[in-house]
Amino acid sequence: MAQRVEELMTSGVETTAPDETIQQAAAKMEELDIGPLPVVEEDLVIGILTDRDIAVRAVAAGCDPKATRVREIMTPDLVCCFADEDVGDVVQRMQTHEVRRLPVLDRDNRLVGMVALADLARHTGEHESAEALKGVSQPNR
Repeated sequence: MAQRVEELMTSGVETTAPDETIQQAAAKMEELDIGPLPVVEEDLVIGILTDRDIAVRAVAAGCDPKATRVREIMTPDLVCCFADEDVGDVVQRMQTHEVRRLPVLDRDNRLVGMVALADLARHTGEHESAEALKGVSQPNR
């Protein structure tokens, strides 16, 4: 029987609001020792903020971290999965989009967790884990 994402995901995910400053979001990332923060507005995930977003879209552009809002630099094109999806399908989605972490939603599109490639790799066969990592780690051209 195929495993579902909800069996492997991390629940109780920290989030950020779109109107928080990037300094507030970065402080949360530091405190929690995490890279991505789902951006939630009115109980719906509207994007994701990564440490890379902060570095590339804010710091490199000279934005003021105390004045710049998360919504200004977040990644709005969100790749997600559903809690009841098959793990194999989600691994393929990670490969296709070259991402290592996905927000996990319920069928009402509410955030219920996060799943990382490492979570999936621990619960799939050695061959599948290697293929997943290879697919996500393709060099940029």
